[in-house]
Amino acid sequence: MSESIRCISPIDGRLYVERGLASTAEAARALDIARRAQLQWRRTPLAERIAICGGFVDAMIARKQKLGEELTRQMGRPIRYTPNEIGGGMAERTRKMMELAPDALGDIAVAQKTGFTRFIRKDPLGVVFVVAPWNYPYLTAVNAIVPALLAGNAVILKHSHQTPLVAEAFRDGFAAAGLPSGVFQILHLSHDDTEKLVASDGVDFVAFTGSVEGGHAVVRAASERFIGLGLELGGKDPAYVRGDCNLDHAVENLVDGAFFNSGQSCCGIERIYVHASVYDRFVDGFVALTRQYVLGDPLKPETTLGPMVRAAAAEFVRGQIADAVKSGARSLVDPKGFAADAPGSAYLAPHVLVDVDHAMRVMTEESFGPVIGIMKIESDDQAVKLMNDSRYGLTAAIWTEDTQAAIAIGDRVATGTWFMNRCDYLDPELAWTGVKDSGRGCTLSRLGFDYLTRPKSFHLRTTTR
Repeated sequence: MSESIRCISPIDGRLYVERGLASTAEAARALDIARRAQLQWRRTPLAERIAICGGFVDAMIARKQKLGEELTRQMGRPIRYTPNEIGGGMAERTRKMMELAPDALGDIAVAQKTGFTRFIRKDPLGVVFVVAPWNYPYLTAVNAIVPALLAGNAVILKHSHQTPLVAEAFRDGFAAAGLPSGVFQILHLSHDDTEKLVASDGVDFVAFTGSVEGGHAVVRAASERFIGLGLELGGKDPAYVRGDCNLDHAVENLVDGAFFNSGQSCCGIERIYVHASVYDRFVDGFVALTRQYVLGDPLKPETTLGPMVRAAAAEFVRGQIADAVKSGARSLVDPKGFAADAPGSAYLAPHVLVDVDHAMRVMTEESFGPVIGIMKIESDDQAVKLMNDSRYGLTAAIWTEDTQAAIAIGDRVATGTWFMNRCDYLDPELAWTGVKDSGRGCTLSRLGFDYLTRPKSFHLRTTTR
């Protein structure tokens, strides 16, 4: 049997999906097919491209319950939430990019000049290679796939080995919508063959979402070629709870922002700084709400917190917690209150740590799990200093009733997105981007199309005989 990928379900540790890996020759053939298909696709009127993407999202919504259950079995998020990734967030982003496309992809006019016709046209790049992760496998992938297709590119998708059925769902959805053959393809690839495809002459842009280490591997693989890279990498996203906030709202939002999807979100909240004037009340409310989570079998409708993606990931977070406690942190939520929590398993109870500082790994190193550190602070200046004390900069958030203060503080924080009174959300009309080790490039919004096209200037002079 050829090499294969094996999706081990975090629910019970059993094999759920196995798929053969594409060979180097099969990958090269797919790339050749994509290049030929793109030549015709780029000439397809934009209105037709938009209609096909609309048909795609309709086809996916029609299957959202089945796809949601498959997603739960692949990566462990409770089934009460997974269908909404398809019917909620993915549908919202697809339809918003369809709405923005005519203006974002239209010719750019310049000032009139007698005897000349001048404009800038946005040409598609060619073939876009999308490498997508398991944690939000529909949302992260659609950020690049749909805008790339709307812009006239062909797309090859390589999905995480943990979520191979998501790639196949994308393929089936576009087929149902009538997308021409070869314009969108999927490949199950090894890491080595993924890097080889990045380095291939036929790939014109790579959209990668994953770890910082994976981002470096993509950059190295593409280093001999002048192609664009979109890199969405790690995060250690902070929140600042100011003294003038709506405290109940802050508690509710931040518990969800820290623990939804078992904390496995690059833009989830991983550290919280709370003004001393509201610190005690905030911590009490946060702990009380955290204790209401139901950790268990994610296929049961009452479960609100499922397993982490694998036992090794849970053990990594347990190690961070143990190190912090050894250094003086206090854990305020007893894991014995969560029957499913079991050392050595993927099931990990939510943890709330106080008396933490930036000498502890849990406050500086990406956790990607259900743990949060909460620090008491005295001022806006201290909050800014601590929020910026990170190698990452994807999102950051503030809870306050003072909009002008929020803007002023946000101007000082190194981040791609600055929220007030919300977190862990991508608005498709705003640019999704990061700074420092959170990556480079941009998806979503009008600006996202600029990374998937190249400007071509038309300078036409009229002559007289």
